[in-house]
Amino acid sequence: MSTIVLGVQWGDEGKGKLCDILSSEVQICARATGGRNCGHTVVTAGISYDFHMLPSGLLHPTTTNLIGPGVVLHVPTFFSELANIEGKGVKNAQPRLKVSTRCALNLDLHAAADRLREGQLGKKNIGTTGKGIGPAYSSKAERSTVVLADLLDDEEFGDRIRAMERDYKLRYGGDLAGYDVEAEIKELENFREKLRPFAIDDIEFIEEAQQQGKKILIEGAQSALLDNTYGTWPFVTSTSTTFGGVMAGLNLDYRKVESVIGVLKAYCTRVGSGPFPTEDFGDVCNKLQEIGHEFGVTTGRRRRCGWLDLVSAKYSQHVNHYDVLNLTKLDILDTFEEIRVAVAYEHPDTGNEITSFPASAKLLSRVKVVYKTMKGWNTKTTGTKSFDALPKEAQEYIIFIEDFLGVKIKWIGCGPKREDILVRSI
Repeated sequence: MSTIVLGVQWGDEGKGKLCDILSSEVQICARATGGRNCGHTVVTAGISYDFHMLPSGLLHPTTTNLIGPGVVLHVPTFFSELANIEGKGVKNAQPRLKVSTRCALNLDLHAAADRLREGQLGKKNIGTTGKGIGPAYSSKAERSTVVLADLLDDEEFGDRIRAMERDYKLRYGGDLAGYDVEAEIKELENFREKLRPFAIDDIEFIEEAQQQGKKILIEGAQSALLDNTYGTWPFVTSTSTTFGGVMAGLNLDYRKVESVIGVLKAYCTRVGSGPFPTEDFGDVCNKLQEIGHEFGVTTGRRRRCGWLDLVSAKYSQHVNHYDVLNLTKLDILDTFEEIRVAVAYEHPDTGNEITSFPASAKLLSRVKVVYKTMKGWNTKTTGTKSFDALPKEAQEYIIFIEDFLGVKIKWIGCGPKREDILVRSI
């Protein structure tokens, strides 16, 4: 049976911690979409691990990990991240790590094109991570890229990279900021035999696992509001980050999906450009940033912060149909006298309530937000082990979220450590 963990809003909700916990209960932990633009931080036994390319299930010695065919693979990051976690004491990682031969490569060429394009957009840039994820997926859709199977078995794979370089130079006006196509091709050739032991036929692997009744955990990338179709277009990522994207990025039997878990932060954050209706530009933002350590794992950028937006969260629920939720970083709100929650949007011109989540980024950036104000609890919740032990006001906050979204909250994050997540009977 499969369990899928997805982000509810704009990412950085803390999916990594829940995936880390659940990985100890499964035989396979897999990624289905995204690339090295993702970032999960897991803290265990006082050691912090940052995952960008690899599944976080590698921290558990009996869990096999798969990078699925919907992921774009940056080969140098794959090996540097593997060396990093091994250097921190992760045992037997290499035999437990598999990569689909269908993965398209995320090249340094893509990153050079990404940065050039963002620079040309100026103030209207998307705010990408600069890792080349958009160009990697674009070249996959254009059928011009290289997949892992090409690198392993086609001696002429370099010709495709050279052709892409010529195309980017024509498209973006020449210079690719010092990018050296021959150096990248040579580097990939040197990685070829090192990669071969990890490469597998993912279809055969997943199908066999499902027939044997193995438990599979799918570690979602980014979140619903960054989805290429359902997100705040065009300020989105370049792939599908929703339930549908997982089904396209791994050959899962939909009849064997046991649970879809949404991970929702107790307040909202966003990295990069794009509409953010509840964004705060004053003391609330500063306080959330500092207490919540809201800096991107991948980019180091300071995250934009604001109150929890239940309008966008409900829209996300309608897209992904979560069975249950994990509410994270509740403890960050411990010192707030009052806590506000967005419960409706009003049209900026008519004042009428907008009954659906706007597809227009322009309109979404102009909506008037209707808030419900709730009393804070002014009590330390870090390390709380049961729902009943939480302050009454914190319990009320959680129940209000559940009632609004129509989904129960099973896991509640009350601190940065693995053990700081309480499990609630629902």
